[in-house]
Amino acid sequence: MTTLDDLFARLQEAEVPAEIEALQSGIWQIWLTTHDHALDKHLEAGMRALSAGDYTRAIADFTYLIDHRPEFAEGWNKRATAYYMRGEYRASLLDIAETLRREPRHFGALSGWVAMLRMLGEDRSALRVLRRLAKICPHFPGLQSQLRDLRDRTDEDY
Repeated sequence: MTTLDDLFARLQEAEVPAEIEALQSGIWQIWLTTHDHALDKHLEAGMRALSAGDYTRAIADFTYLIDHRPEFAEGWNKRATAYYMRGEYRASLLDIAETLRREPRHFGALSGWVAMLRMLGEDRSALRVLRRLAKICPHFPGLQSQLRDLRDRTDEDY
Protein backbone atom coordinates (compact mmCIF):
# COMPACT_ATOMS: atom_id res chain seq x y z
CA MET A 1 0.00 0.00 0.00
CA THR A 2 1.29 3.45 -0.94
CA THR A 3 1.58 5.77 2.04
CA LEU A 4 1.21 9.53 2.20
CA ASP A 5 4.96 9.84 2.83
CA ASP A 6 5.69 7.74 -0.30
CA LEU A 7 3.42 9.93 -2.42
CA PHE A 8 5.02 13.13 -1.11
CA ALA A 9 8.51 11.75 -1.74
CA ARG A 10 7.55 11.00 -5.33
CA LEU A 11 5.86 14.40 -5.67
CA GLN A 12 9.15 16.14 -4.85
CA GLU A 13 10.77 14.40 -7.80
CA ALA A 14 7.87 14.56 -10.27
CA GLU A 15 8.30 16.93 -13.22
CA VAL A 16 5.65 15.80 -15.71
CA PRO A 17 2.29 17.56 -15.15
CA ALA A 18 0.31 14.32 -15.59
CA GLU A 19 2.46 12.57 -12.98
CA ILE A 20 2.15 15.50 -10.57
CA GLU A 21 -1.61 15.45 -11.03
CA ALA A 22 -1.79 11.69 -10.43
CA LEU A 23 0.31 11.94 -7.26
CA GLN A 24 -1.75 14.85 -5.97
CA SER A 25 -4.91 12.88 -6.69
CA GLY A 26 -3.56 9.97 -4.66
CA ILE A 27 -2.77 12.32 -1.79
CA TRP A 28 -6.25 13.86 -1.95
CA GLN A 29 -7.79 10.37 -1.82
CA ILE A 30 -5.99 9.75 1.46
CA TRP A 31 -6.80 13.21 2.81
CA LEU A 32 -10.48 12.87 1.93
CA THR A 33 -11.29 9.96 4.20
CA THR A 34 -11.82 10.01 7.94
CA HIS A 35 -12.05 6.21 8.22
CA ASP A 36 -15.41 6.79 9.94
CA HIS A 37 -18.53 6.25 7.83
CA ALA A 38 -20.68 8.83 9.65
CA LEU A 39 -17.97 11.51 9.46
CA ASP A 40 -17.29 10.71 5.81
CA LYS A 41 -20.99 11.42 5.16
CA HIS A 42 -20.60 14.88 6.70
CA LEU A 43 -17.51 15.47 4.60
CA GLU A 44 -19.38 14.45 1.44
CA ALA A 45 -22.41 16.58 2.36
CA GLY A 46 -20.18 19.57 3.04
CA MET A 47 -18.41 19.12 -0.29
CA ARG A 48 -21.76 18.92 -2.11
CA ALA A 49 -22.95 22.07 -0.33
CA LEU A 50 -19.68 23.81 -1.22
CA SER A 51 -20.10 22.87 -4.89
CA ALA A 52 -23.69 24.12 -4.82
CA GLY A 53 -22.63 27.46 -3.33
CA ASP A 54 -24.40 26.80 -0.02
CA TYR A 55 -21.45 27.97 2.08
CA THR A 56 -23.42 28.21 5.32
CA ARG A 57 -24.41 24.54 5.05
CA ALA A 58 -20.87 23.55 4.04
CA ILE A 59 -19.40 25.40 7.02
CA ALA A 60 -21.88 23.63 9.33
CA ASP A 61 -20.90 20.19 7.98
CA PHE A 62 -17.18 20.91 8.16
CA THR A 63 -17.57 22.35 11.67
CA TYR A 64 -19.31 19.12 12.72
CA LEU A 65 -16.32 17.22 11.33
CA ILE A 66 -13.84 19.46 13.17
CA ASP A 67 -15.79 19.16 16.43
CA HIS A 68 -15.78 15.36 16.21
CA ARG A 69 -12.33 14.83 14.67
CA PRO A 70 -10.22 17.94 15.30
CA GLU A 71 -7.02 16.20 14.16
CA PHE A 72 -8.52 15.64 10.68
CA ALA A 73 -6.72 18.28 8.61
CA GLU A 74 -9.08 18.14 5.66
CA GLY A 75 -12.05 19.23 7.77
CA TRP A 76 -10.18 22.44 8.54
CA ASN A 77 -9.08 22.87 4.93
CA LYS A 78 -12.56 22.42 3.52
CA ARG A 79 -14.01 24.86 6.03
CA ALA A 80 -11.24 27.33 5.10
CA THR A 81 -12.38 27.01 1.48
CA ALA A 82 -16.02 27.61 2.41
CA TYR A 83 -15.09 30.68 4.46
CA TYR A 84 -13.00 31.96 1.56
CA MET A 85 -15.85 31.46 -0.89
CA ARG A 86 -18.14 33.38 1.48
CA GLY A 87 -15.63 36.24 1.65
CA GLU A 88 -14.62 35.58 5.26
CA TYR A 89 -10.88 35.76 4.69
CA ARG A 90 -9.82 36.08 8.32
CA ALA A 91 -11.73 32.92 9.27
CA SER A 92 -10.32 31.18 6.21
CA LEU A 93 -6.75 32.11 7.15
CA LEU A 94 -7.27 30.84 10.70
CA ASP A 95 -8.51 27.49 9.35
CA ILE A 96 -5.59 27.29 6.91
CA ALA A 97 -3.26 27.69 9.90
CA GLU A 98 -5.06 24.81 11.65
CA THR A 99 -4.84 22.68 8.50
CA LEU A 100 -1.09 23.27 8.27
CA ARG A 101 -0.60 22.50 11.97
CA ARG A 102 -2.02 19.05 11.26
CA GLU A 103 -0.54 18.54 7.78
CA PRO A 104 2.36 20.94 7.03
CA ARG A 105 2.65 19.52 3.49
CA HIS A 106 -0.94 20.44 2.55
CA PHE A 107 -0.34 21.95 -0.89
CA GLY A 108 -4.02 22.89 -1.23
CA ALA A 109 -3.94 24.96 1.95
CA LEU A 110 -0.60 26.51 0.98
CA SER A 111 -1.91 27.40 -2.47
CA GLY A 112 -5.06 28.95 -0.98
CA TRP A 113 -2.97 30.90 1.50
CA VAL A 114 -0.85 32.29 -1.34
CA ALA A 115 -3.97 33.34 -3.27
CA MET A 116 -5.32 35.26 -0.28
CA LEU A 117 -1.98 36.88 0.51
CA ARG A 118 -1.63 38.02 -3.10
CA MET A 119 -5.17 39.35 -3.09
CA LEU A 120 -4.33 41.32 0.08
CA GLY A 121 -1.16 42.69 -1.56
CA GLU A 122 1.13 40.87 0.88
CA ASP A 123 3.67 39.84 -1.74
CA ARG A 124 6.59 39.12 0.62
CA SER A 125 4.45 36.80 2.73
CA ALA A 126 3.08 35.13 -0.40
CA LEU A 127 6.65 34.57 -1.60
CA ARG A 128 7.58 32.89 1.71
CA VAL A 129 4.57 30.56 1.44
CA LEU A 130 5.37 29.77 -2.21
CA ARG A 131 8.88 28.80 -1.14
CA ARG A 132 7.33 26.32 1.33
CA LEU A 133 5.21 24.93 -1.49
CA ALA A 134 8.31 24.65 -3.70
CA LYS A 135 9.96 22.37 -1.13
CA ILE A 136 6.97 20.03 -1.28
CA CYS A 137 6.40 20.09 -5.02
CA PRO A 138 9.06 22.03 -6.95
CA HIS A 139 7.25 21.49 -10.25
CA PHE A 140 3.75 22.40 -9.01
CA PRO A 141 1.93 23.80 -12.07
CA GLY A 142 2.31 27.57 -12.24
CA LEU A 143 4.67 27.69 -9.25
CA GLN A 144 7.77 28.91 -11.08
CA SER A 145 5.93 31.74 -12.83
CA GLN A 146 4.37 32.85 -9.53
CA LEU A 147 7.78 32.75 -7.85
CA ARG A 148 9.30 34.85 -10.67
CA ASP A 149 6.45 37.34 -10.52
CA LEU A 150 6.67 37.74 -6.74
CA ARG A 151 10.47 37.95 -6.79
CA ASP A 152 10.17 40.74 -9.36
CA ARG A 153 7.56 42.56 -7.27
CA THR A 154 9.56 42.25 -4.05
CA ASP A 155 13.08 42.51 -5.54
CA GLU A 156 14.07 39.31 -3.70
CA ASP A 157 16.27 36.52 -4.96
CA TYR A 158 15.15 32.93 -4.66
